[in-house]
Amino acid sequence: MDTTHAIGRRKTSVARVYLKKGKGSITINNKDYTDFFPSSTQQYKAVQALALTDNIKSFDIKASVFGGGLTGQVEAFRLAVSRALCIINEDNRVVLKPKGLLTRDSRMVERKKPGLKKARKQTQFSKR
Repeated sequence: MDTTHAIGRRKTSVARVYLKKGKGSITINNKDYTDFFPSSTQQYKAVQALALTDNIKSFDIKASVFGGGLTGQVEAFRLAVSRALCIINEDNRVVLKPKGLLTRDSRMVERKKPGLKKARKQTQFSKR
C-alpha cells in the first residue's frame, strides 16, 4: 500500500484525499486541519471517520478542498476519508455505513426560475 486516493463531494465542494501510512498528520490545502476548520464541530466531523475506525494515529492525510463553504467542504472531506478507509480495509465499511458516512448527500441549491425572484419566491398575489 503506497497512497490511497479518494474523492468526496457535497453541494459544490470537492475534496481530494490522499491517505498513506504515517503518524496522523492531517493537511488540507497546505494548512493543518485545525487551522483550516476553525470550529470544533467542523474539526470533529473532519476526524470522525478516523475516530470510528481507530485510525487517528495510523495515517497521514493530504487533501485538496475547493468550492462551496466550510460546512460543505468538511462534509466532502469526511466522505472522501471514509471512502479511502474502505479502500484500504473493507472491514471499515461495517463501522462507517450505519453512521451514514459513506452516503453522498446529493442535495444541491435549486436553480432560479424565470419570472420569479428566487427559486420559489414569487411576487405577492393580489386578488384585486
